[in-house]
Amino acid sequence: MGALEKTVKRITGLDEAAMAAARRRQDTLTKPLGSLGRLEEISVHLAGIFAQPIPIPRGKTIILGAADHGVADEGVSAYPREVTAQMVLNFLRGGAGINVLARYVGAEVVVVDAGVAAELPSHPALHSAKVGWGTANIARGPAMSREQAIRAVESGISIAEEAIARGADLIGTGDMGIANTTPSSAIVAAITGREPEVVTGKGTGISEEGLRHKAGVVRQALEVNHPNPSDALDVLAKVGGFEIGLLAGVILGTAASRRVAVLDGFISGAAALIAHGICPRAGDYLVASHLSAEPGHQAVLSNLGLKPLLNLDLRLGEGTGAALSMLVIEAAARCLAEMATFADAGVSEKKAEET
Repeated sequence: MGALEKTVKRITGLDEAAMAAARRRQDTLTKPLGSLGRLEEISVHLAGIFAQPIPIPRGKTIILGAADHGVADEGVSAYPREVTAQMVLNFLRGGAGINVLARYVGAEVVVVDAGVAAELPSHPALHSAKVGWGTANIARGPAMSREQAIRAVESGISIAEEAIARGADLIGTGDMGIANTTPSSAIVAAITGREPEVVTGKGTGISEEGLRHKAGVVRQALEVNHPNPSDALDVLAKVGGFEIGLLAGVILGTAASRRVAVLDGFISGAAALIAHGICPRAGDYLVASHLSAEPGHQAVLSNLGLKPLLNLDLRLGEGTGAALSMLVIEAAARCLAEMATFADAGVSEKKAEET
C-alpha cells in the first residue's frame, strides 16, 4: 500500500462528542446565546477536528507550492514564465506579501519547489519536491502522467506531516505559478460541471479579450484531455499542476493528522477539490479563509459546502488569505477556552420566558 492509500485510510470524521461538549460550553459563557456568531461555529468545528472539547491551536505554517505550467505558452498570463522562479527567490528573501503577513500572524512559511522550470538555490526555507520542470501544455495534451500526479500528492502529504511534527496545528495552503489559474479553472470546470467561461477569471490582470482567449484555452484543454470528474487523480493528471497536486496532498496529510487545513484562494480551492475527490472525509478538516476575486472560487466553495471567513477581494494567492484568517481561527478558540461561564463569573443567566 502506497503513502496516499495509507493516508486516506487514516482520515476519519469529526469527533461528535467533542463538538457537543464545545457547544454546551459555548451556551454557558458570559454572553447572549449565539452572540459571537461564526466564532462560535468555528470553535465547535475545531473541537471536532482536534477531538478536544476545548481546543487550543498552537503553531501555524503556510506551505507554499511553486511550479510552472506549459499552458503559459498559450498566452494566458500577463507575466512571463520566468516570474515563478523570481518570486520563489523573493519568498526566500522575505519580501513578498505572504512573508509580511506571515510575520504579522506568527506563521512559518515553507516554500516548496513542486515543479519550477529552473534551478533554484539551496535555502533553509526551500523544500525541493520537484516532480518535473513544469507541466506539459494542457491545451495540447495531459499536464502530467498519473504517476507524477501521485508523486506530487504524496510529496504534499510528507511536507504537511513534517510541519505538524514541528508543532503546526494550523496548516495554510499557498501557491505560486505563472498561468496556474488556467489549470485551476480547468479542474473546477471538470469537477463542478460549470462552463469554462463561468469559472475562468483574469488571473494576473489580463484584458477582456485575453479573458475570452483564456476561457477558450480552458475549454480546449477539457476537450483534448477528457478528464474523468469521478477520478480526481485523473483530473489532476490531465489538466492540473504540480503545485496543485502538492497542495491536495497537504490537505490530505493535514486531515489524517487531525489538524486544520486553512485554504487560501482559487488555486488552493482547486487543490481542495482534488483532495475531496480522493477522500471526501478530508472536507471535514477544511476552513475557507476568504472569497477570492476570481469568479471560479465561488463555485469551489459551493461544491465543498464552505463559507469563507473573509471577503477582501484578494487574488494574490501565496497563502495571504490563509495567513490573515488564522487570527480569526485562533480568536474563536481563545473565546471558547478563556471566557468565563455564568457560574464562574457570578453573572445571572437569561431569564426563562414565561409561558
